[in-house]
Amino acid sequence: MALSSYVLHFFYRFKVLLLVTLCLMVLWATLSYIVDSGQAIPKAKSVVENFRKVTSLEEEEDSQKTTKSTVKVPTVQSSQGHCPALSPYLRGASKLTFKASLTLEEVEKENPQVAKGRYHPTECSALQHVAILIPHRNRERHLLYLLEHLHPFLQRQQLDYGIYVIHQRFFPSFPQAGSTKFNRAKLLNVGYLEAMKEENWDCFIFHDVDLVPENDFNIYMCDTQPKHLVVGRNNTGYRLRYQGYFGGVTALTREQFSKVNGFSNSYWGWGGEDDDLRIRVEMQKMRVMRPSPDVARYTMIFHTRDQGNEENGERMKLLRQVSRMWKTDGLNSCSYKLLSVEHNPLYINITVDFSMQPKIS
Repeated sequence: MALSSYVLHFFYRFKVLLLVTLCLMVLWATLSYIVDSGQAIPKAKSVVENFRKVTSLEEEEDSQKTTKSTVKVPTVQSSQGHCPALSPYLRGASKLTFKASLTLEEVEKENPQVAKGRYHPTECSALQHVAILIPHRNRERHLLYLLEHLHPFLQRQQLDYGIYVIHQRFFPSFPQAGSTKFNRAKLLNVGYLEAMKEENWDCFIFHDVDLVPENDFNIYMCDTQPKHLVVGRNNTGYRLRYQGYFGGVTALTREQFSKVNGFSNSYWGWGGEDDDLRIRVEMQKMRVMRPSPDVARYTMIFHTRDQGNEENGERMKLLRQVSRMWKTDGLNSCSYKLLSVEHNPLYINITVDFSMQPKIS
């Protein structure tokens, strides 16, 4: 009886111990689950956030690629409005070099946007249409150097321009076929008249072939008054040659040039025609304007005086006659024989023949 009671008590304690053990195991398992779940939630959040970041970065990269592809090929429209008064492409003073081996083909390759002597800015509408008139005879090398520097110079100024080279035909073996004397002023009158047949230009730049501008802030546009652009050049120590000097490179509007009846046609040989033009300007109550001396600087290409361009011994007599001759000696009396007009890639070449100069009375 005592043994049976002892066995029953043992099994009872065993069941209680087993029950407690099972309860502890359930409790441990529950606690472990809770702890593991607590750690998994932030990890899950981190994974979601990382996914969102990756998605966001991919979207930004796609957006940047789209933007880059749009910027890579900008659409230029001519209707964007007027060009600014001061171009953003200006560089200021440049050190000029003149390569002895330079060819016309090289200059053409460097200016692919120039066609038949004309250039139009594509990014905006130019403020003025400018005709550059260059009198020329037997100065091929000088013309090449001027074209090399002048084309990019004018393009950086965002000008709509054309370059006209007015060539005086000279027959040294047959002087009776044309004048043996060079007439710069008359050639410029011819350039004006022929250029106006092609377009109603706003501004005319009368430009010697041997003067190359050094600073592109020297703007080749006309102003409210006639403008003299050569304040200084290398062979004069960059000083004005003399008080009242109005030669080398000048700028006049169509109205200003017409008002003074252009240049005189009477100056054969070197000298006097630019002073004559200044007198005409002053007689019409206009005044000569000049840019800053620091800007209006030129390099003159060295040369000896050409045969047929000897000093004009009659120039002082002609200058005394301006007041009574200007109305009948100029654009309205410019006679010439037009031999050809050729639209070359870099310039329009106008070739003329002049009759022998009359005697000065």
